[in-house]
Amino acid sequence: MKISATVITLNEEGSLARALSSLDWADEIIVVDSGSTDKTIEIADSFGAKVKHRDWTGFSDQKQFAAELAVNDWIFSLDADEELSPDLKREIISLMASKATADGFKIPRLAFYMNRAIRHSGWYPDAQLRLYDRTKGRWKDVPVHESVEMAPGSRIAKLNENIFHFSVQSAMHHHRMIGERYAPLAAKAMYYSGRKTSYFKILFAGPSAFVRSFVLKAGFLDGLPGLAIASFAAHHAFLKQLLLLEIQGEADTPQ
Repeated sequence: MKISATVITLNEEGSLARALSSLDWADEIIVVDSGSTDKTIEIADSFGAKVKHRDWTGFSDQKQFAAELAVNDWIFSLDADEELSPDLKREIISLMASKATADGFKIPRLAFYMNRAIRHSGWYPDAQLRLYDRTKGRWKDVPVHESVEMAPGSRIAKLNENIFHFSVQSAMHHHRMIGERYAPLAAKAMYYSGRKTSYFKILFAGPSAFVRSFVLKAGFLDGLPGLAIASFAAHHAFLKQLLLLEIQGEADTPQ
């Protein structure tokens, strides 16, 4: 079982070495870069990765393009702000030495936030389908929270060990991620799927998201990071509903 590892990048010099060093077991590493101006390409070259430039077309499309460049049909997709835990590396190496028992494998993802592993707050196990046979699956064309969609009848199994996730660098970074990326993309996805919002939904979106994260998902067990996560979840829920209302208004306004 030979596996090609893929990573998409844009100015990832702060995290890419950590990600690529955890892929030293892969038969090849493919990096698709969308115009980095820092040392991303230099770092990728130092790990022997095959680097391909491609203008940005969206998360799903970039990852699908990377998978299509691979020599092997088995793909392991890793984000630049992630790394494999040592236990996951050993689990995959063991899997490579045997015959695959499934067409795709879901892997738990453990996020680190404010220097703490987050095991509650709705953030864990956050299973991701990252190891898959590309002849049986492809990246679903969605604007946010992209994922691999397997063909009907495909067999999906689970691995036990974790991908480590280091997506949030600081409170201000978290704030910007929501305002500049996740909330706008979520609002657009909601609109194009036919969902509508209202003043009532906007009013209760934030409080309900906070309660769900901090209480129902036991975020309080994560301490101060859990409180921060719940607060940002409330902000995200409120903002995406508000942005959806703006999109609705623009659509209803005569041009």
